[in-house]
Amino acid sequence: MKKLSMMFCIKKVLATLFLIGFTGNILRAQISPPGLGDTKTALWTAFGIKRQLDSLGKKQALSYIAIGRKSNPDDYNALSKQAIFVLNHEVYHSFAPHQQYSYAVSYRRQPQYEGSTPYEKENTEQEFRIYGRYAYTFDLGKKWKLKNTVRQEFRKFFAADFSKVEEDFQLRTRIKSQLTYTVSPKNNQKLAVSAEALFSLSHLNGPDTQWESFGYREMRITAYYMFDIPHSPFTVDIGYMNNLIKDSRSIHRGGVHYVAVDLIWNIPFSR
Repeated sequence: MKKLSMMFCIKKVLATLFLIGFTGNILRAQISPPGLGDTKTALWTAFGIKRQLDSLGKKQALSYIAIGRKSNPDDYNALSKQAIFVLNHEVYHSFAPHQQYSYAVSYRRQPQYEGSTPYEKENTEQEFRIYGRYAYTFDLGKKWKLKNTVRQEFRKFFAADFSKVEEDFQLRTRIKSQLTYTVSPKNNQKLAVSAEALFSLSHLNGPDTQWESFGYREMRITAYYMFDIPHSPFTVDIGYMNNLIKDSRSIHRGGVHYVAVDLIWNIPFSR
């Protein structure tokens, strides 16, 4: 009886440790900025609500609203022009140790500007996006984690009045690696650096229906500091992104430089 009792206790301890380890890999990531075109500097701010959908922490949802502003192509004033408005909803499921998939819907509204001085607004483009992603996380010791992600997107474009624009729709593949370091368990402080390559294939509107060739389009390199605000349900992410766009003017100046700030409200599971 003592052996059975001890075995039962050991199993309870192992099960508890497993759940702690498993829920330690739940969604804990920044809201990365989108591409805002060929400019010099940009500012991205987002407010998100992250909800636990089950008691084990395997399922989560993140909804956020965000805006972006950017500079003119010939100055560094990141507040100069409205760049984008975003509504996004994503559901995550950690279905096995270290593995996670998610699916999402998104709406984006992005002003388009002339390419020469005084860079006046030409029109507004709308985008409706659906995407899914798969991620695998490697534990590299107690403080390091390496997360590799593949994300597939379908993007459909319209003018402000829902008429056709030059680009009809796009299929885009994104491959990302992110290395996260736990600075301190106090306030859940973490540092994360990542690199993401983007490849796409577009269908164009026009007199003759045509496709662009599938190929590499851009690289996004980010660095983030993340922490929980003490005695509150909020998490803050402060980051920098360098966007290297193929065949752009900005790539000859070291890419487009972003400053990003996110505030996320964490809501625990409740029946």
